[in-house]
This record gives sequence, C-alpha cells and structure tokens, in this order.
Amino acid sequence: MSAESKIFFGETVEDAVRAGLAALRLPREAVEIEVLDEGSRGILGIGARMARVRMTPLVPLSPAPAPEVISPLQESPVSELPVAEIAQTTLSDLLRHLEFSAEILVRWGEPAADEEEAPLVLDIQTTNADTLIGPHGETLAALQHILRLLVNRQAGQMVNLIVDVQGYKRRREQNLRRLAERMAVQAVKSGRTVYLEPMPPYERRIVHLALRDREDVTTQSVGEGRQRRVTIIPRVGKT
Repeated sequence: MSAESKIFFGETVEDAVRAGLAALRLPREAVEIEVLDEGSRGILGIGARMARVRMTPLVPLSPAPAPEVISPLQESPVSELPVAEIAQTTLSDLLRHLEFSAEILVRWGEPAADEEEAPLVLDIQTTNADTLIGPHGETLAALQHILRLLVNRQAGQMVNLIVDVQGYKRRREQNLRRLAERMAVQAVKSGRTVYLEPMPPYERRIVHLALRDREDVTTQSVGEGRQRRVTIIPRVGKT
C-alpha cells in the first residue's frame, strides 16, 4: 500500500467511498478503490460491522505522513437534527428492518430522583407487542441498548433514552413497586428474608429504589446471571 493510501469506514460501502472522496477532495475517477469489508448489519445490531475501503489517489498529492486509518467517528459527521428526531427516525428504521409495523410516540419523561437529565421516552404502538417485549422484557431491553448506541453516535453525545412498548415498562414499574412494598411488609412480619423472582438489572433497580427509604428493611441482589434476584432483609431491632 502506498504512502498516500487511506482506509475509510461507513455504514455501507458507498458511504465509506463518499467519506473517502470528501476527505481526499478528489472525484471518483481520480482514485483507486479496494473494498476490504462490505460490512454487515448483524441481527438487531449484534455482530454489525462497518464497511471498509482502501482508497489510493491516481495522481500525486502533497506529501503525507504514514498510512492513516480514518475512524467511523472521524468520517461520520455529527447530525445537527434534534435528538428526539434522530431517535425516532433510527428506531423507525430498526423496526422496519425487523418487519414490525408500528407507530412511535415520543415524549420527554420525568427524571428519576437520582438523575438530573430527563429521559427521552419512545413508546412503540404495535399489534406485535408481546413479541417485541420478549420474555421478562429481554427483547425490549436489547432493542433499547442498541438504539442508545446508534443515537449516541449520531448525536455525538450521551442520550438518556427509554424504549417502551404500549406503556409496558410504566405498568411493570408500578407493579414492581407494589410488589416490593408487599414483600417488605411480609419480611418485617415474619422476621425472615424474602427472595423475589429473578429479574433483569433495570427491574432490580426499581425494587431497590422503591424500598431504599424504609428503615425496617434493606435490599440486596444475590445470584449470578439470569438467576440474579433481589432479597428483602428485615433490619434487626426495626421489626
């Protein structure tokens, strides 16, 4: 590879080529293009790879340093669109790729007691809600994680966003808070530790927060992996 060859990345091969032409300030016919990796969307973003091309000018350029690799963050301009629009458009594209017919309602939520930034809530309205939510909300959690990564990259900042399906998370949070209070009363009355069912991290957090101000119980997460659960422990001398 000559000293003037450079490697560029993009969502697609064409995106990578456009990024390279813009960086080199040359027309397409003035460069030699070698496709190193056509990239992949993966499944739900998992296993996704950026397309990668090597571009060599056919005419001499001004003296340049050793071969340079242009990173995706360098070649991808930060979007100037509002964060809410970026998130809604990106989520819509993801759902269309997954062949889900849905409407997305966007609003700014209330920040949690320990958070300063209000979350951006994207509530998906669809007839396939159960499939999109998945067992114990696992599919929905994966979708939210992927969307956060994509939106953060496009917006050029960390975005606090929540993906919901027809108010599932709101209802689930309300039910978990009521369950936490009932189980706390049971733990205090019996004087014994109460073990809740295994839950994903964000649900365990809801339980911990629901009971953190009580003086008669304390909470602790135990177990490993998918079997990790919250225990509610009565405080000695507080029953």
